[in-house]
Amino acid sequence: MIDVVSASIVNLTHPGHYLHWGFIQLSLANSIVILAMLAVFVLALVLPFRSGRRSRR
Repeated sequence: MIDVVSASIVNLTHPGHYLHWGFIQLSLANSIVILAMLAVFVLALVLPFRSGRRSRR
């Protein structure tokens, strides 16, 4: 029963969407994952560490 419900949520029978930049071809799903990874990396660089706010004695 669960397989039938999950199969009806996303239709995987049609071809994927691709982005083209010259000789570079990238699927839309992969580009979303790459952008999310870059966003997490930038946030890790920008956000301060918790231990950095304590004063040293």
